[in-house]
Amino acid sequence: MSLRTPLGRVLGLGAARDGVSHWWTQRLTAVALVPLTLWFLVSLLRVDALVFETARAWLAQPRHALGALLLVIVMCVHSRLGVQVIVEDYVHRPAAKLATLMLSDFAHFLLGAAGIYSILRVTLGVAP
Repeated sequence: MSLRTPLGRVLGLGAARDGVSHWWTQRLTAVALVPLTLWFLVSLLRVDALVFETARAWLAQPRHALGALLLVIVMCVHSRLGVQVIVEDYVHRPAAKLATLMLSDFAHFLLGAAGIYSILRVTLGVAP
């Protein structure tokens, strides 16, 4: 016996009509963060000195710039999804939940944009 509607069984959707896309995206971003983080840490250990000129030379290589951009984007998406789950589980008042989710989305977008801007600025060689 199933509690799902016939249409829900056919489409594979749950009661929220959302399926498992949120869960699946969170797991995919978590898996993607493992090699990206390891690559970033190993790359930082290979750098002689952590100064602007060295960072610019390191980010001037397209593979490093692309990896850093991917790390920032995937990290922001993963963090946003995790915070969303926590807010939906533990904030019970609808108005507070909506405000918190909107603030969280805005903060994650702002942090992602700042990270991308910083990487591009250093990559293009603009002095601080």
